[in-house]
Order: sequence, then C-alpha cells, then structure tokens
Amino acid sequence: MPAETSAALPIEYDTVHQAADGQRDALVDELVHRGSQIVDDIDSLIFARDVPGPAAWAQNTWLAPREYRVDSIGDAARRLTSIQRNWHLHSIAHHRRARLIADKLPPIRFKPLEFPAFVPSAPLGSFALLDRDRLLASPVCSSAFADGHPIFAEDRTGPPNRAYLKLWEALTLARRRPGPGDVCLELGASPGGWTWVLDRLGAEIIAVDRADLAPQIMASTRVTTWRGDAFGVTVDDLERPPDWILSDVIAYPGRLLDLADYWCHACPHAAVIITVKCQGMVDPAEISRFLDIKNARLCHLAANKHELTFFRLPEGGPPEAVFRGPDPH
Repeated sequence: MPAETSAALPIEYDTVHQAADGQRDALVDELVHRGSQIVDDIDSLIFARDVPGPAAWAQNTWLAPREYRVDSIGDAARRLTSIQRNWHLHSIAHHRRARLIADKLPPIRFKPLEFPAFVPSAPLGSFALLDRDRLLASPVCSSAFADGHPIFAEDRTGPPNRAYLKLWEALTLARRRPGPGDVCLELGASPGGWTWVLDRLGAEIIAVDRADLAPQIMASTRVTTWRGDAFGVTVDDLERPPDWILSDVIAYPGRLLDLADYWCHACPHAAVIITVKCQGMVDPAEISRFLDIKNARLCHLAANKHELTFFRLPEGGPPEAVFRGPDPH
C-alpha cells in the first residue's frame, strides 16, 4: 500500500489540458471564451476550473487529476500502480526523478500502429512531478495515446504527400472508416493523399479539385476525378448522396464553416471530416461556431499543425467517438 505521505492533496482545478505544440495561447483563449477559469499553467499544461466538454486545442486532457504528497521515488511508483497499471510520463519538472519513477512502473510497449488501426482498449493515465515530493496524476485522459499522439507505421512510397497521416489519425479516432460500397466525396483532393487512403480502403471516391491528382491515384478504377471548385459542388450534382464527405482544402475558417454546415445539413446521414485551417490569429468565437452543428466535434490531431479537424459522425455512431479515449466496446 502507498505510504501515508502519498495521501491526496486538495486541488483547486477540475481538469488539466495539455496544449498542442505551439498552441498554448490558442488553448487558453478557447478555455476563457467558453467560461473556464485558468488556475495555473506549467509548461504545456493548463490547469482549469472548467466548463465540461473537450477542448479543441488540447492534445490531451487529464480528466481526473489528483495531486499526492510522496516521500520517495518508490512511494510515487506505488501510488500510481495502486490506481492502475498503465501510465505515461509527461515530464515538466524534476525530469531525472520523474524518469526514475517511470522506470519503476510496469513497462508499456508502444508499437507503431498498422492502419487500419483500432484505438487501444486499455486505459492510459498521465503523470508528472510538480515538485520533488508533489505528484500529479490522472488515470483518465481524453486520449488513449501517450500525450495524444498515435504513432503509425508510415508508408513512404505509396501516398503522394504526407497528408494521408491526418486521415489515418482521423479515421482511427472516429472508430469507423469507409469501405467497399461507400461513396466518398473528397473536396480539394489534389495531389491525392486522402484519396489514396480511401482507395486502399476499397471505397468509391469522387475527387474534386482544380488541379490533377498524382497519376497513380487517377489510374485507380475506384477514383472519379472532377476538375472544379471544391466549394462549387452541391448534393444535386451527385447521382446519390455520399456516405462520406471529406476535405483538406486550404481556405479561411469562415468558408470552411459554410462548407461543413452545408454538407452536414444536405447529407444528414453522412460522416463529415474537414480540416479547419487556422493561420494567424485564431478567433475562438469563430472556431466555436463549428460546434453549433449538431453532433460536431473539433480536435487537434497529432498530424495537424496550426489547424483543427472537424468531425460530424452520423447519429447512431459510437457515443463521444472522438476525444473519449479507449473504445468502450
């Protein structure tokens, strides 16, 4: 049993949000905009008395944080293992001491994921040392992946660009993917990284762009290319409503909001995944309007940079499919 010195300490915050790389200010602005109170921040961690709900600019959110007074490395390790088996160290201070604690925990082998992949079913907690004798730990986090970063076994020869990693990650988090019999409408498809993913899954793709796709992508019998404006296509142009609408097109957030809103209403039973480019200053009020769309989610993927990914999964999909860690099934 953990020593008496590792009893839980009182805290003044509800959640700890780990900001995505380079997005600390955007995360703080988002939290303040929605009414959260920032209690403290250390490195990439933002401690908040929070309004419930996922934070788009958080790479991972510690949903059940507790602090413990610990009198030794062994005491800290015993405290953690008394709660659950699997822990990931997010080191922010006293790095060597924190690493020694991690070394005493049961090992976890993070193998690169082979896409199509499943979200790990085992819970993964996060911990850090705030001081030599002050342990922060949360057994429940919003992501089932260490620091919110799934690592994939990359394909360095097939896809025409690295954008395919965004879609791999998005489909993994969504816990669903298109397949044979599904029609996918991809808006702004060139040079074809996302089309390549959809083609390998066996779906039928209508790829819309003013520019050509890579020749090897266009050669697939499952790919139909339309030369034109990604924002000019409507559901009336299609023989049947698509099962999936996807876009990684470059545009201002306002235009992408209009795109998401149109397709979510035009195809209420389709899955929608759209990258939201956020170059320059991010207006949290503008970004939050994406969430006014029914069943919408926004999150920062590990493969994203200064952008978010919009999800609208059709009703009847897994509850809280995005942002909620291990698959309950």
